[in-house]
Amino acid sequence: MLKKNSVVTGILAAGAVAALAAGCSSSGTSNGSSSPAATSGSAAAGGAALHTASSPDGQILVDASGRALYLFEADTGTTSNCNGPCAVAWPPDHATGKPTSSGLTASMVGTSTRADKSTQATYNGHPLYYFQKDTKAGDINGQGLTAFGGAWYLVAPNGTAVTGSGSAPSTSPSTSGGGGGY
Repeated sequence: MLKKNSVVTGILAAGAVAALAAGCSSSGTSNGSSSPAATSGSAAAGGAALHTASSPDGQILVDASGRALYLFEADTGTTSNCNGPCAVAWPPDHATGKPTSSGLTASMVGTSTRADKSTQATYNGHPLYYFQKDTKAGDINGQGLTAFGGAWYLVAPNGTAVTGSGSAPSTSPSTSGGGGGY
């Protein structure tokens, strides 16, 4: 039994090392195609369909399942700077074409190409992310956190960061550079 646990531990450690090695940024943007469907980072039922919902901080962007979407202030334009361990804590809202939207400015909806060559939904030029600790519609546990070298905010329908604190925590354990923690 001990030998089996050692093998599993070795496999998990190798996966963690691979995730750390993948933490580099990419560039490239696209307004996408007309294909409406997509898959999302960790929302099995969600997709790259953008909607609005009410939160303690006002109207925010959510996916088709009502899960909150965030922007990362450390991103550069449409280029995501969240890869490797960051993308585990803050999964990107993946898209296979231009995301659909309801109640939003269609010209602000787009996509960008990530370092791993996957496509990520964007709004007003901001790559969109989920927060790993948001487990259901209405959760906004990532609002105002600082992790992986920048602040994380909900996105308003006008495409700007929602900087209010609502009922979510406003700080997190600090990290320096691109390290871990959330």
